[in-house]
Amino acid sequence: MSNAHAFIDNEVKTNDVVLFMKGTPQFPMCGFSGQVVQILDYLGVPYKGVNVLEDDGIRQGIKDYSNWPTIPQLYVKGEFVGGCDIVREMFQSGELQSHLSNKGIAVRVPEKG
Repeated sequence: MSNAHAFIDNEVKTNDVVLFMKGTPQFPMCGFSGQVVQILDYLGVPYKGVNVLEDDGIRQGIKDYSNWPTIPQLYVKGEFVGGCDIVREMFQSGELQSHLSNKGIAVRVPEKG
């Protein structure tokens, strides 16, 4: 097992919600990563962002780890959820909120105006 694989495995297993992304939650470096950050922030979900741009081994390693070709990648309780399109679709349908709640992750429900 490579160091990158061990690092990724540890991050996925020790954080309830982890987002492998380009940039940081405070400063996303691509639009797709930014969209997932906006969704998680909107839901008030605590998560860890891992900047894949800081390490080529992690950048390629996360693609191999999940067998998913694109970044960002969202993991909840050790389980790969998906990339930007999947997360956005799940959010819009309410499925993401249910999935997080079912995994014991608190989600802020916006007040209806």
